[in-house]
Amino acid sequence: MPQPIYVRELSATEKTSLKAGLRSGSGFSVRRRQIVLASRAGKKAGVIAAELQCDDQTVRNAIKAFNHAELASLQAQSRAAHHKPHQGFAEAGVAALKVLIRRSPRQYGKATSIWTLALLAEVCFAEKVTARLVSSESVRLTWRRAGIAWKRAKRWIVSPDPDYDAKKNAVTA
Repeated sequence: MPQPIYVRELSATEKTSLKAGLRSGSGFSVRRRQIVLASRAGKKAGVIAAELQCDDQTVRNAIKAFNHAELASLQAQSRAAHHKPHQGFAEAGVAALKVLIRRSPRQYGKATSIWTLALLAEVCFAEKVTARLVSSESVRLTWRRAGIAWKRAKRWIVSPDPDYDAKKNAVTA
């Protein structure tokens, strides 16, 4: 059975700060302070979780964060993803992508003559433009960074009938 986790020994200033912050307007901060103080009182994560009506993993995460980052862990952090988007294309890859899109997909052995983002991602990987298979969203964002606007391919219906335009306008007007 794993050892229960507790908060480390608190200094006098930390205790004062923790107790003063219990009246904070931030629910996140108040909850974290309650967890830290309850853990310092010797309560196990499961007991604290039951008292505060939260998950015991939440309690363990809060205790670990406090032991690692001290009072800084009591403030809510950004929830944004902490990774770089569209990492698949280097600057040389962007230049290669610009050249690649000017050619037909049929030149790369594809059965269509219309590029899609997924097809571009697949061909970029096959042609070693990217080191790994990237998502179609990564291709779109790379195009955007390069100043290229992506427009979805459209198939136009045309007719050999010389009166096609007049008939179409009569129906759609």
